[in-house]
Amino acid sequence: MASVASAEHIDSAPALRRLYVIRFVFAVAWALLLLLFGSDLTAGARLLLFLYPAFDVVAAVVDARSARAAGPVKGLYANMAVSALAAVGIAVAGASGVPDVLRVWGAWAVVSGLVQLLVGVARRPMGGQWAMVVSGGISVLAGASFIRSASQDDPSLTALAGYATLGGIFFLVSALRLSRSSRRG
Repeated sequence: MASVASAEHIDSAPALRRLYVIRFVFAVAWALLLLLFGSDLTAGARLLLFLYPAFDVVAAVVDARSARAAGPVKGLYANMAVSALAAVGIAVAGASGVPDVLRVWGAWAVVSGLVQLLVGVARRPMGGQWAMVVSGGISVLAGASFIRSASQDDPSLTALAGYATLGGIFFLVSALRLSRSSRRG
């Protein structure tokens, strides 16, 4: 049974690797755009803020479709729901100001980080998942930091760019590790 599960993980590794690279590119591009245009909560900045969790929903759907044969996808479904709620919450919070955006983003980072950590642990046999586990843990801590920073004088969205970039780097590391793991398998 273990060898069948390993073969299924190896079969889904190329699709997951491509998805991780796409997530890296998106995260870095998004972070750059946020740094360039996100100092004020303009309509464009609010759209940009909405797009990040909305993209996360799409990525989780793609991930779930390619991962069905490799095992349970409940965590991915949970991530879809949490990210969809976050996208709506951020769209609503964007009308209220930066502190509310940071609170919603922070709550999303905490919950989605926990989900990412659990999915990474479940995918351990596939290889290349330690970065997802670490990234999930960091997301929980960053989310708490965003919530705390919302109550400071003159809170800023720039930390979100760093969060996205670091998350993107972890996706790239996982993609590279998956490449190495699938060549060994």
